[in-house]
Amino acid sequence: MKHKIIHKIFSTVLTVLVLLSTVSFTLEKHFCGEVLIDVAVFSHPESCGSNLPDGTDIVEQHCCKDVVEILKGQDQLKKTSFEELSYAQQFVATYLHSGYTTFLERIPQLVVPHNDYTPPILVFDIHIRDQVFII
Repeated sequence: MKHKIIHKIFSTVLTVLVLLSTVSFTLEKHFCGEVLIDVAVFSHPESCGSNLPDGTDIVEQHCCKDVVEILKGQDQLKKTSFEELSYAQQFVATYLHSGYTTFLERIPQLVVPHNDYTPPILVFDIHIRDQVFII
């Protein structure tokens, strides 16, 4: 039972790790001068309101700028066989596997001899009959 639970937890952690390492996303930042106004992930950042609408004839430098950072995830996953690993990697993998299986061996269950014993049916309460009370 314990082996199955640890195996499921370990598998879930590895799955999430592979998923997070392969996901890529875009991080957009909006600066007004040197001050960071907004940061957005997967969407456009809100502007500070100083952007001019299209069609205006004012020629001046805007103090606002948008910075886009693209964080790429891993795009190729490679499955290797045990024979392709170096000797040191094979040794570590074998050692970890043997330690893992030895750690999770089943411990023999202790037998409780009186587990199936049912107590006798009481006709009357012995403490009351003998008037023995713990004080």
